[in-house]
Amino acid sequence: MLTIDKLTKTYADGHQALRDCSFTVPGAQVVAVIGPSGAGKSTLIRCINRLVAPTRGHVHLGDTDLTAAGTAGLRDVRRRIGMIFQEFNLIERLTVMENVLAGRLATVSFLQAFLRRFPAGDIDRAFELLGRVGLDGYENSRADALSGGQRQRVGIARALMQEPELLLVDEPTSSLDPKVARSIMGLICELAGERRIPALINIHDVGLALGFAQRVIGLNGGRVVFDGAPEAVDEAVLTRIYGADEWRDAFRQEGGEDMLAAGGAAS
Repeated sequence: MLTIDKLTKTYADGHQALRDCSFTVPGAQVVAVIGPSGAGKSTLIRCINRLVAPTRGHVHLGDTDLTAAGTAGLRDVRRRIGMIFQEFNLIERLTVMENVLAGRLATVSFLQAFLRRFPAGDIDRAFELLGRVGLDGYENSRADALSGGQRQRVGIARALMQEPELLLVDEPTSSLDPKVARSIMGLICELAGERRIPALINIHDVGLALGFAQRVIGLNGGRVVFDGAPEAVDEAVLTRIYGADEWRDAFRQEGGEDMLAAGGAAS
């Protein structure tokens, strides 16, 4: 379980990116975090994995207080968190298999990592995950030869290779066309459910958030201004999150407003 308690982040220039944010993500729940640019979505993700140090408040993963973790403790905690990135963060010159196995780097010795000699069980698991994400037969392909959707599938497999207790997903579909974006969002949600992993997805596409997430958190000005089911997201809620004139721009995907009119569609 992920627990956020009064999380606040104020940068050195005085900008307050997060203001007393509190919520809990239990079990295998998939939560979409939406909001306008500058709302604090990315800062929230970075505070959870401690790429950014919160100014105050607490982040708990299970019984572990991530905000109190020292350097060694933070390394251990990050092994428990799988990250899926907007720009994929693959090593372009390496193969698909090598990129997926990078998810096990924290569990093998330096020499094993340097020589790329991973245990047979890790290699078997990598093949299994590649099949599950739809990349059977691509294990020897270089990452830079793949399409955007295929690269994101490699990133998903790499994150799951960590056997994480939490998935943090930062704008996984923003560089993909709508059809591929839907398949990637659906895959992330399916895998989180299959493996009983809670997932927090920072996403700008409201149509995808309503169509796939089990819960939606809306941020505005660094505050949580909505926390509820996709079916509860209506024009009034979107106006609260985005403002009266801007929320329609968030529906990048064709059919987004029809989805809203239907009260949030289940995929």
